[in-house]
Amino acid sequence: MDDGPAGAPLRLEAWAKVNLTLHVTGRRADGYHELDSLVVFAGVGDTLEIAPGEDLSLSLDGPFAGALGAPESNLVLRAAAALRSRHGPTLGSRLRLTKRLPVASGIGGGSSDAAAALRGLNEFWRLGVSLADLSALGVALGADVPVCLAARPSFMGGIGDAIEPAPALPPVWLVLVNPGVPLATPAVFQARGGPFSAPFRWRDPIGNALALAERLKAGRNDLEAPATALAPAIGDVLAALRATPQCLLARMSGSGATCFGLYGDREEARAAAAQVAELDRRWWVSAAPVVDG
Repeated sequence: MDDGPAGAPLRLEAWAKVNLTLHVTGRRADGYHELDSLVVFAGVGDTLEIAPGEDLSLSLDGPFAGALGAPESNLVLRAAAALRSRHGPTLGSRLRLTKRLPVASGIGGGSSDAAAALRGLNEFWRLGVSLADLSALGVALGADVPVCLAARPSFMGGIGDAIEPAPALPPVWLVLVNPGVPLATPAVFQARGGPFSAPFRWRDPIGNALALAERLKAGRNDLEAPATALAPAIGDVLAALRATPQCLLARMSGSGATCFGLYGDREEARAAAAQVAELDRRWWVSAAPVVDG
């Protein structure tokens, strides 16, 4: 650890995590499900600001701040406290989270926020903690935190702790749509039936958006059907995305209720987002590119 003063104020983007595929491959003796997923990140998300402070504090703002609980229970503050407890018990900072992603929506907003806190405070406090050690802290906060720490297209396995870089993917755009229906992940897993799935991976790079969509069609999201049974609005969102011109694939992300449409370029994605947004003004709709890092 560097014993010098904390660094200059930082501003970090906590990108939306999108599961392009999600296969449930088994269940461990402790009750946790094992997954296999291709995860990417869309260039829309929350913003975390870190500034000097005597103790740890968190303030919340943004369009979805009201859907969060008290700051003391937020994953950002829990991540900061875990890092401080392990590596610098006298350190402090003022944290500010601007919440732009819908809550409990299957795009890893809380996990991405926690990952941003771990990455940012590691730099801000000049701790020099390795990514592996940050991931070990992160998985105790949530299964998606390690992949959000990587913040690049990755295959995710196990309970979220086994991360492998994905082969090269082409530039693509996503339209994310959430119908405003929060879904509890345990309820979706409980509603899931049927056999477990095999992992779905590949190692060769994919050259264009159409080829990526065709490859993804050989996989699925095993939670889409049970989530739709619990929240039928997911079916409405998927139908709306599939009705847009140039939509190459429409699928639910994570445990829902956010769904994504896959498009080849910005113009197609923005036109689709505008079309979908006209159908129901209560839906959250955003067009964004897939980002790396």
